[in-house]
Amino acid sequence: MRTLARFLVVLLTLHVAATLSLAQTKPGAIDITAHITPTGARPEPVRQFTIYVLTRSYADVVKEVSSSDPLPAREQFIDNLKCSKELKKWLKDHEVMDLTSPDLDKVITTDDIMNIPEFFEAYQRSNAGGVTAGIPKPKYHESDKESNPDKYQKQKDEFMSATRKFIDTHPFTVQGMELELTGVNPKLAWDRIQSDHRHKVAQLAPDTAQVKYLAGKAETDLDGRALITNLGAGNYWITSLGMDATSGDRRLLWDVAVSVLSGQTVHIELNNLNGTDARAATAP
Repeated sequence: MRTLARFLVVLLTLHVAATLSLAQTKPGAIDITAHITPTGARPEPVRQFTIYVLTRSYADVVKEVSSSDPLPAREQFIDNLKCSKELKKWLKDHEVMDLTSPDLDKVITTDDIMNIPEFFEAYQRSNAGGVTAGIPKPKYHESDKESNPDKYQKQKDEFMSATRKFIDTHPFTVQGMELELTGVNPKLAWDRIQSDHRHKVAQLAPDTAQVKYLAGKAETDLDGRALITNLGAGNYWITSLGMDATSGDRRLLWDVAVSVLSGQTVHIELNNLNGTDARAATAP
């Protein structure tokens, strides 16, 4: 009798263990509802929109792709510019990349104008042609540089000294010189490099996410619902892979973390609160 009781206890224990083991390995699911609420309107279902479930945040996937082909460092970019060494040093010392900014005169000093060839030439051009009364004019001639170097250097020094004094006493004459710096402005090249890099990342990140981290995907129905099944227990991210869902004036991206337990269905609502404004996300 005791032997039978022990046998039944062992049998029951094995049954419970097997049941628990089965429950722990039973796949879970994510039941998703997606709605967007336009300004001043009611929530609208996001219809026929593909939603992906990843084992890694899409934001981290974007960082991974970006770091595999990083942008050149700012100093490296400046070193490769075709401009004077003085201008390169100035760019490195200042958090300025746009030399045509209307506020440039607020960061440029008299020393900068006198010591940086591009700034000096821009200042001269912006005040030439009788625009600025009293501005010093050079008396030296390039022909004297070899035939009469002493005279040349003396007159040049006098001109530079007079110009320095004029800038100090007429600071308003610095305004507008940024319009003469278009030809040496590095911002266009810098913006183009960053734009090309963002475009490349935007192309590669979705492919990388699906090849390396995809756990499941589904398309929403007319009610904005999607069910993704056969998910093991763990942490996942519900994402649109950089594709924005639109309704009215709202354009949203999603990259929402969720935990799935074995044998259970998690219900998640994608909406304005856990979405990111697509226009803000793509702004430079």
